[in-house]
Amino acid sequence: MKLLRLAPENTKFGFMRLRRVSYPLSATLSIVSVLMFLFVGMNFGIDFAGGTQVDMRAKGGEVHMADLRAKADSLGLGPVEIQQIGSGGDVLLRLNVQPGGDTGEQKAIAALRDAFSSDYDFRSVASVGPTVSSELVQSGTLGVVVAIIAVLAYLWFRFEWQFAVGAIIGTMHDLLLTVGFFCVTQIEFNQTSIAAILTIVGYSLNETVVVLDRIREVMRKYKRLSTAEIIDMSVNAVLPRTIMTATTVFLALLALFFLGGHVIRSFSAAMIWGIFVATYSSIFICSPMLIYMGVRSDVFDRKDTDEGAAATSADRKVKV
Repeated sequence: MKLLRLAPENTKFGFMRLRRVSYPLSATLSIVSVLMFLFVGMNFGIDFAGGTQVDMRAKGGEVHMADLRAKADSLGLGPVEIQQIGSGGDVLLRLNVQPGGDTGEQKAIAALRDAFSSDYDFRSVASVGPTVSSELVQSGTLGVVVAIIAVLAYLWFRFEWQFAVGAIIGTMHDLLLTVGFFCVTQIEFNQTSIAAILTIVGYSLNETVVVLDRIREVMRKYKRLSTAEIIDMSVNAVLPRTIMTATTVFLALLALFFLGGHVIRSFSAAMIWGIFVATYSSIFICSPMLIYMGVRSDVFDRKDTDEGAAATSADRKVKV
C-alpha cells in the first residue's frame, strides 16, 4: 500500500533564487505592519481596553442590526460596539469603561437588560475595570517580552552566531507580520491572542531549527558546493516534513476557527496566519541570510580543528 505524500520525493526546487523577491516583499510587509500598529492600532478586547461585554441571543432567532444600534445609541452609554456572530441570532455588545466605577458598570448593565431583555436572552456579561485591564496589559506584554528574550538566547547559544542571527531575524519577522495581521483584520486582540503569539514563536522556532540543523549537516558533508546549493538541497530534503506538519496543523486550526466559537476565534485565526508565515520565513528569510553573511562550510572546519586541538591539549595534560 502506497503511503500518502503531500510533496514529491527528491525535489530540486531552487528556493534561493527567490530571495531577491522574498526580502523586498518581507521588508515592505514589515514596514506596513509597523505603520499600521502606530497609526491604526489593534482592536483590543475588554481584557486590555476595559469595559463591559454582553453576549446575547435573539429569542426569535433573527437579529435586526439597525434597530439594535438605534436602541443602544439612545441609552446614553457612550459608543456601543455591536457585532453579530454567525447567523444563529447571537450578538455581542461592547461598552467602554463607564464613569462611576463598579456602580456605573452595574447601571449600564441594568439599562441594557431593560432595553433588550424582552427580545434577547442574556447569555453572559463580563466587565473589566481600567485598573484590571492595565494590569493585564502589563502582564501580557511582560510575558511576551520574556518569552522572546528566552527564545533569542536559546537560538544564540544553539547555533553558530551566523545561524543565530538568521534565526533571530526570522523570528522577529514572524512577530511583526503577526502584529500587522491583527491591525489589518481588526480581529479582537485579547488574552488568547497573547497565547497565539507565543505559540507562533514556538512554531517558528521549531521550523527554523529543523531547517538550520539540516543545513549544518549538509555543509559538513558537501564541502565543494556553494552556500546557495547547500541551502536548496537542505530545504528540499525537509520539504515533505514541513508540508506535512503545516497541513495537519492547518486542518486542526481550520476546525477550531469554524467550530470553536467566537471565544477562540482570534487565537485560531492568528495561528492559521502564523503557520504560513513561520514556514515562509524559515525558508525564504532565515536561510538566505547565510548567503548574505558569507557562511561557508569552512566555518565547521575551523570549529572541528579547534575542538580537536582542545581535546589533544587536554589529553596531554592528563598524561602529564
